[in-house]
Amino acid sequence: MSEPPTEIPAATLVVFRRGPTGQPPELLMVVRSRAMSFAGGMAVFPGGRVDVADRALAGTLGTGHDPDEAAHRIAAIRETVEETGLAPGLRERLGALEASELRAEVAAAGALAPVLARRRLTLDLDALVPFARWCPRGIASHRIFDTRFYLADLGTGAVELAVDATENTRLFWIGARDALARADSGELSVIFPTRRNLERLAQFASFAEARAHAEAHPVRMIVPQVAEREGRQALIIPDDLGYPVTHEPLDRAMRG
Repeated sequence: MSEPPTEIPAATLVVFRRGPTGQPPELLMVVRSRAMSFAGGMAVFPGGRVDVADRALAGTLGTGHDPDEAAHRIAAIRETVEETGLAPGLRERLGALEASELRAEVAAAGALAPVLARRRLTLDLDALVPFARWCPRGIASHRIFDTRFYLADLGTGAVELAVDATENTRLFWIGARDALARADSGELSVIFPTRRNLERLAQFASFAEARAHAEAHPVRMIVPQVAEREGRQALIIPDDLGYPVTHEPLDRAMRG
């Protein structure tokens, strides 16, 4: 009898910036390369797996977070640096050139710790707000990621962005409602968790609103289930975690 697949710890960061006057905040998204085995061609938030170096760095920090939680937040920051050139979760403010250099050095080192030490930069893990945790256990045939989602606020920082062409093909800012409209028109492709999170994020007129909502809904692991809704098989999630839409017909749901 084969062993069930091992769930891979991962972290994702939803980065906010203020939108134009009178408009909702914008979120940073990437389109993954179609060559990627998971979510190829899909629009997602920056993120990736928690690695050994993230856990090693977490073990050296006295942050008040348990080492596993700290490692996930570090992974979210590291992946965002590598994929987008932005550096959220640092106490120091970086200019465009500094952020670009940081990105190159982290990519070369494959870890944050030596680069932070060399540049005398410090992490601010409390700048990341826990938002959600998703694990498609039992409904995915590919590798299963146990992913923690965090929110972070960039403000209006002007930082040059360049796509990481090894994993992604596009990098862009977009409002949650606009992203959903583009997904409905076929311009963007989004997997089930991304769509649900965009629907939840579309409720907020500011990062402050999103943060308050997240803090009012303690994170529980979301494991989507298949059940009948309105006479059709649907993919469903719990209805008490702050999501305005909690099911989607199974034949329409993109699962990566």
